[in-house]
Amino acid sequence: MSTGDPFEGMTTEPARRSRRGTDDDDPYAEPEERRSGGRRAVIIAFSVLLGLVVLGGGAVAGYLAWVNNNIERIADPFDDLDPAARPTPAPTEPGAEATPLNILVLGSDSRISAGDPSSWEEGGQRTDALMVVHLPADRKSAVVMSIPRDSWVPVPGHGEAKINAAFSFGGPTLAIQTVEDLTGIRIDNFVVADFTSFVELTDTLGGVQITVPEDVYEHDTLLFSAGKQTLSGEQALAYTRQRYGLPGGDFDRVKRQQNWIRAMVAKTKNDGLISNPVRLTNLLTVVSRSVSVDDSLGINEMRAIAESLDGLATNDITFLTAPDAGTGRSADGQSIVLLDRAAFDPLVAAIAQDTSAEYIEANKDALGVLGATVK
Repeated sequence: MSTGDPFEGMTTEPARRSRRGTDDDDPYAEPEERRSGGRRAVIIAFSVLLGLVVLGGGAVAGYLAWVNNNIERIADPFDDLDPAARPTPAPTEPGAEATPLNILVLGSDSRISAGDPSSWEEGGQRTDALMVVHLPADRKSAVVMSIPRDSWVPVPGHGEAKINAAFSFGGPTLAIQTVEDLTGIRIDNFVVADFTSFVELTDTLGGVQITVPEDVYEHDTLLFSAGKQTLSGEQALAYTRQRYGLPGGDFDRVKRQQNWIRAMVAKTKNDGLISNPVRLTNLLTVVSRSVSVDDSLGINEMRAIAESLDGLATNDITFLTAPDAGTGRSADGQSIVLLDRAAFDPLVAAIAQDTSAEYIEANKDALGVLGATVK
């Protein structure tokens, strides 16, 4: 029976179904389908903001004071962490102009409730997108690593659970602690975002260009033809919410989300948006009301990031997903993602030690780095 969703059943071939994924926890199923489609892409809001800071340099710095006043602040989520139990910062060269920076970015139902821990109800606000953004000390590259929301990991004080449960159980502090314990990466800043306006954000950019490698169908109707496409907000939603026909199921959808992020950052760089005050102001208005950041990420920190990353190009940003060993079942019957620790541990160790550029270059085929074209 139809759910009424215009994108339900969209396939790359008629009547072809995914062979991988966790169907019983599928975030695209009704009644959650409409809400979670936005939440799973929520990371794009901060990524665009980061892209403007990274790629805009001094031009964007002039807008940062205005943006700073519009972004919601989260009271220090690091304050309750035990300093002795946290990972040590990566070593830096004496006299280096910058130090490595690691930002944990989560997508949730609402950025507003993220700033008020007393309003949370345990189990009521799990995050559907989780990424670690790594900026190395030399600022010559960047890494965006997605960790699947269903990854089965130790959550301090709660035993093993899906990684997205940490935010529900204990808010930003527990989310940070869980990721730090899992990866050994010291998190420096925390961002949570609401993406209910992500269609508006895409349209504010004037659409994004994405290469579709093969025809995409909605039931028996051709939705996208193969080739380069400029997608509107609604079309981008359809692209990221495809449910059937992807060999990797949810894992391939993560790649599409990363591809969308990359396309949006590229649009800000290549379309003259930075130098157009009206378009830039419109975009920053949408972005700034969609994200919350920890209160240490203030105007001076944003300006410092902008200055240190001036000149970084879109193709200097590497997107990848935490290596997995497939899906399975927890003891209580949940569908889960099993991390491939043999591949995951050296990757996160390289990020933690600020040697990720060299490690990823040497192992990019095995790591499944996002390619130029995404299925």
